[in-house]
Amino acid sequence: MESYMSSIGSRLQMLTTSDHASVVSMNLFVALLCACIVIGHLLEENRWMNESITALIIGLCTGVVILLISGGKSSHLLVFSEDLFFIYLLPPIIFNAGFQVKKKQFFRNFMTIMLFGAVGTLISCFIISLGAMQFFKKLDIGPLDIGDYLAIGAIFAATDSVCTLQVLNQDETPLLYSLVFGEGVVNDATSVVLFNAIQSFDLTNINAAIAWDFVRNFFYLFLASTLLGVLTGLISAYIIRRLYFGRHSTDREVALMMLMAYLSYMLAELFYLSGILTVFFCGIVMSHYTWHNVTESSRVTTKHAFATLSFVAETFIFLYVGMDALDIEKWRFVSDSPGTSVAVSSILLGLVMVGRAAFVFPLSFLSNLAKKSPNEKISFKQQFIIWWAGLMRGAVSMALAYNKFTSAGHTHLRGNAIMITSTITVVLFSTVLFGLMTKPFIKILLPHPKHQSRSITISSDPTTPKSFTIPLLGEGQDSLDDLGGHDIDHPSSIRALLTTPTHNVHHYWRQFDDAFMRPMFGGRGFVPFVPGSPTEHNPPNQWH
Repeated sequence: MESYMSSIGSRLQMLTTSDHASVVSMNLFVALLCACIVIGHLLEENRWMNESITALIIGLCTGVVILLISGGKSSHLLVFSEDLFFIYLLPPIIFNAGFQVKKKQFFRNFMTIMLFGAVGTLISCFIISLGAMQFFKKLDIGPLDIGDYLAIGAIFAATDSVCTLQVLNQDETPLLYSLVFGEGVVNDATSVVLFNAIQSFDLTNINAAIAWDFVRNFFYLFLASTLLGVLTGLISAYIIRRLYFGRHSTDREVALMMLMAYLSYMLAELFYLSGILTVFFCGIVMSHYTWHNVTESSRVTTKHAFATLSFVAETFIFLYVGMDALDIEKWRFVSDSPGTSVAVSSILLGLVMVGRAAFVFPLSFLSNLAKKSPNEKISFKQQFIIWWAGLMRGAVSMALAYNKFTSAGHTHLRGNAIMITSTITVVLFSTVLFGLMTKPFIKILLPHPKHQSRSITISSDPTTPKSFTIPLLGEGQDSLDDLGGHDIDHPSSIRALLTTPTHNVHHYWRQFDDAFMRPMFGGRGFVPFVPGSPTEHNPPNQWH
């Protein structure tokens, strides 16, 4: 009996020690997050650095310190969890991207964004897979089948939209920002959908029937994910507009917006769809309808709450990637053949550059053919920046690589370890090198006119979900309503419709939106004046 009690006591002591170690790790990690924010603020005006690179470097330095203290046993405070990344960290980043996107620029360039994000990702995936198949067979990295090579293509076709958001300025380069950012989100979604489709099919004995099922499954996931995000956003707008939570508690409407946004992502995961695409379009729909249905204080709260959650998640990801880069367990497998690891990393980096160039320049040429106005065409300098800024690889590539080549964050096969270390090397090298050089390239190739820097910042009475500025010599607020303006020459023939599709499609969408969507789901100017409602303090005649 005494021995039984003593064993229980020792187990409880071990659990207490383990819990205390976890608390210590979390304390250190939170302190590092605070350090990233402070140092990022001090480097705000630096033309080279951004907060992603700052967090990455701090993570690397911390990893070195932990490695020295632990005697070479460990380099990170937390074990990488794919669920932590995909379930908790990625949703707020992607949702905020959709919620605060400049819809005017995004939808004006929607076809180009879809070309780059969907078609371009497929081209890049094909080239990387083909190149890996040709080069890796000459290297001794273990057995890989066609499914593995296609998975490698999907992993390294995923750009780092998180870091891209920080190196491009939405106000200084609106066209570039909308193209690179929009493509980045669609690219991430396409890569994940493609990766999941590859994982769910046995491609070792591929034939026409399997290829057709693969293509059909890919497009089903893409369309179903988008529709689910739109539907969830519309449901949230309808509920908040009809029930007027704000007259009793603004906390409830803020909580409902947050939970509905997260629910869209989890529903997508539940039905094996793309959560990235779902939560992104949910964010766009919520910013167009739901956000205008809540009280003014809730608008300010949600705008800053979503941005803060996204910012913390981004910093967390890069801080962890920096620490995990020095994980001794993975590097031990490749210590006997460092040349192979370097060769694989170099080949992958070269294929990433070639794969991106293979679609950016040709698809930009095709996009320019469909545009009549010289101002809307993508110049060669802009194409170069789009190519360069999209070369960064980040957390999505890391998470997919862990999914494919590890089990619960650990690997015991040399070939898998080589792929993991190569992925880490490509992520670090591309984020630091391409991230550091993007801002200087933009300043050299696309200098920003000085007179456009004079602006009035509006924060007291926001009318869009983003913190926005109204340039003294520029355009006003951004909304789906403003796309293309009001004085548009509408088509008198099918040919005229095809030559100017964007503005005219938007014209018909606006008519449909004003006649059917906004009266039901609300939105700017379409929230009725009811005591206690979101428009209680606004004049009742502000109808668009």
